Amino acid sequence: MKKVLGAILAGAMSVGSLAGCGSGDKNADTGAGTGTAKPNEKLKFSMSMTTSGNKFAEKSTNVNEEKWVKKLEEVTNTDLDIRMIPLKDFDSKMSLMFASNDIPDVVQNVGGATSKGMSGSVEAGVFLPLDDLLKQYAPNLMKAVPKEAWQETSYDGKIYGIPSWLSNPSRRALFIRSDLLAKTGLSAPKTVDEFLNVMRAMKKNGVENPYQMRENFKYADTILGSFDVLPSQFEVKNDEIVPKFFDVENMTKALTVLKTMFDEGLIPKDFASITSTDYGKNIEAGKVGMWSANAQGLSNYRNKVKAAVPDAKIDIVASPRGPEGTGGHLLYSSINTSYYINKKVSKEKAIEIVKFFEWMTTPEAERYFSFGIEGETYTMENGKVKFTPPTTTEAIDEDGFRSMFWFVHDVVYNKAREELTQDGRDMMTYMDTIISKEGLGSVRFVPALEASSKYPDAAPQGDDVGPKLIIDHMVKMIYGKEPISDWPKVIEEYKNKGGKDILKEANDRYKKKNGVIVMENRK
Repeated sequence: MKKVLGAILAGAMSVGSLAGCGSGDKNADTGAGTGTAKPNEKLKFSMSMTTSGNKFAEKSTNVNEEKWVKKLEEVTNTDLDIRMIPLKDFDSKMSLMFASNDIPDVVQNVGGATSKGMSGSVEAGVFLPLDDLLKQYAPNLMKAVPKEAWQETSYDGKIYGIPSWLSNPSRRALFIRSDLLAKTGLSAPKTVDEFLNVMRAMKKNGVENPYQMRENFKYADTILGSFDVLPSQFEVKNDEIVPKFFDVENMTKALTVLKTMFDEGLIPKDFASITSTDYGKNIEAGKVGMWSANAQGLSNYRNKVKAAVPDAKIDIVASPRGPEGTGGHLLYSSINTSYYINKKVSKEKAIEIVKFFEWMTTPEAERYFSFGIEGETYTMENGKVKFTPPTTTEAIDEDGFRSMFWFVHDVVYNKAREELTQDGRDMMTYMDTIISKEGLGSVRFVPALEASSKYPDAAPQGDDVGPKLIIDHMVKMIYGKEPISDWPKVIEEYKNKGGKDILKEANDRYKKKNGVIVMENRK
């Protein structure tokens, strides 16, 4: 084991020791001016992070004892105390953590500095501003991260979070079981009407769920996007910020299509209560004809579905276009997750933590998180990596578990790994030829609108989940408990239950150009 990852270890030792260059030399440039760091002393810090829905992580009784965490500690000369938060409980558990003041040295957030999960902690001064430390100790990160990502992890002009970023915010796609499509005799759908016809043909051929849906309309971009009415998004109309669901005509059309899909059994009858776990199980069991998901999951879907249906073929196709030519999935923010250092951490320790994240940009880090351990999960032949991706569900989940700890890097896709397989090359081709050319923009606010916390039911619940008030009415209309023609009444209810205040603040900031990011639709 001592020779395993020797090259990586040699390059990574600096993470835990560079601040002690000179070992006790008071003139050493530690950034703290104390010279007390020791070359062989492990960097010890605690950290909270989400399970990201990874089954291996959620089944682990103690992630700190897992092999991949132990190996990361060895490689980086660290002693980590990781606290895992289940994805489904993330926001509530984060709120409890801040309320109890039991805050670890480093906090991972799904989103930026002022998003819901942070519970106003950045604004309250819980974390360290990092501008000076990043400039001095993480020059590669400063160069690699897009300015939009830094903006989303900043507050009041200062950087507080280190982001895992997206160089291309378009990443969602429409997946299709090409083998099931072939049996219908139809082509991949290019319009909403064709999309409906493909689903009907699949249903006639015995497909249980021609299109997979899940709770809160997450990953329901396919139809809502065709009419450009994603309920979580804002847009500029007549130089005014409004929610996209204010478009009564197109919202009515989208709801009518979704109700048709429900009435004809083209989506699950219990779609409004299907969790992310059941969503994945249905797809992996071969019960689904089409679904929306992140394109980089192509290889995993192909492997997992083939375990249940050996002859299954899965591809990515362009999203169906609506009557106005719109289509595609939401454009993400420029960040995925971000990391914040507790202000109670000493400056010397903060420097070492920043260096730990800087190491994540190195080729050594890329190789470890992409391929694992040389001689165990990959080999080297003529200077090139020879790696066989896992194929069993358990092994795939474990492989994904290791990559969860690649905290900061460009997460569009892992090129080093994807280019080794046909599935990976297919995914990158789809990203470059289809996904990069579609996507629905929005207006984003950094920091978040203050009125959103005052009226939580009228505020978007995330990048892809609209206000609870809106979602509840959408569900009722699709189930036939309310007429779709009542949508103007829903808009008035929204305005009266906090929407007016939210939009007033949004428009005030838009006019003042105060922390507003406008992302345009791609066509």
